[in-house]
Order: sequence, then C-alpha cells, then structure tokens
Amino acid sequence: MANNGASSLSNQELLAIILRTGTKNESVIHLANRVLTHFDGFRLLKDASLEEMTAIKGVGEAKAIQIMAAVEIGRRISNLTYDDRYVIRSPEDGANYVMNDMRFLSQEHFVCLYLNTKNQVLHRQTVFVGSLNASIVHPREVFKEAFRRSAASIICAHNHPSGDPSPSREDIEVTKRLAECGKIIGIDILDHLIIGDKKFISLKEKGYL
Repeated sequence: MANNGASSLSNQELLAIILRTGTKNESVIHLANRVLTHFDGFRLLKDASLEEMTAIKGVGEAKAIQIMAAVEIGRRISNLTYDDRYVIRSPEDGANYVMNDMRFLSQEHFVCLYLNTKNQVLHRQTVFVGSLNASIVHPREVFKEAFRRSAASIICAHNHPSGDPSPSREDIEVTKRLAECGKIIGIDILDHLIIGDKKFISLKEKGYL
C-alpha cells in the first residue's frame, strides 16, 4: 500500500490491513478472504452487525469493531456535503467569520481563509503569529496550503491587539506582495481584512488590492 497506493490493493488485501492479524492456524489474508466470502464481498459486510461478524471463526470483538469503524468512516465520507460551508460574498462576511475569534487576541495572528470557486470556505489556517513584516509573512507559507486544498482564492486577515484596525505600512506592503504572487500563480488574494475590536478595515475597499 505504501509503495503503490490504496487503489492498487484488492478488497481482500484492504480488509487484511484492517484485521491486522490472522489466527494461530490461518494467515490474515485467508481470514480476510473468508470474511468476504461469508458476506458476499462488501455488499453485505457494510450492514453486518457485531454478532454476525463475531460468529465467524477467527473474528473476535476487537476485529469486528475495527471493521465496523472502517465501514462507518467510509459511509460518513460518502455522505459528506458542502452545502453548509460558509460563503463569503463581502468584506463583512469575511470579518464576521473571524471577528469573535480574533478581536481579543493579545498578539497579531495572520490567518488565511481558503475558498473554492463558489467563495465557500474550504479551510482556515493561522499562518503566522507576531508583528507583521513583509519578510516574515512569506508567500510560500500562504500559498502552500492553497495548493493542498485546491483553493481558487484566498482572503487574508490579521488582528490589531490595540483594537484599532487602521492599516500600517507593513500591512499594505504584505498585501501588495501577496497579491502580486497570487496573480503569477493564478490564485487571487480577494481581500486582506484587519480586525479590530468589533470593527474592521478591508484593504480591498481601501484600494490596496
């Protein structure tokens, strides 16, 4: 699996990984094969009860629970929906998303919101903690996560512990540097929000983006 990826494994091999061990007289591969044969492959296994699994020789409660946990993870992944993701349509939306978490911080936190093509928040990450400086907030750290998440755009935000969201020269320099990198890469910096105490400033609205 490590060498060739999970997709290269048979159902029997995948189940053997979950079972981990066989019995005194049977390898884990043979045990996995018996389990699959008993349940007609994954078709019936996905709904099998604890009692049904432990009725198979060599499958104790621990092994049965491991299988059931794996099945449930697969079920939850298949049922994932993205309709309830937070959508950012305006600077106010972005500020509301981070305001309560950032307004009382005693240090400056530089946070990135990674968005998909529908402006839904895919991921939020604190990239840097400390006073903002163009040489410290490196574009590499900002865009690395965007690539990982296949993000279409980014909204940056950082707080001013003083409560005053007025932008500093460093704030403006960082914003312009990130925006220039975004244009080259093809991942837009939509805005840079400065969070104060129940108030914020959008550098896009101020004309810096």
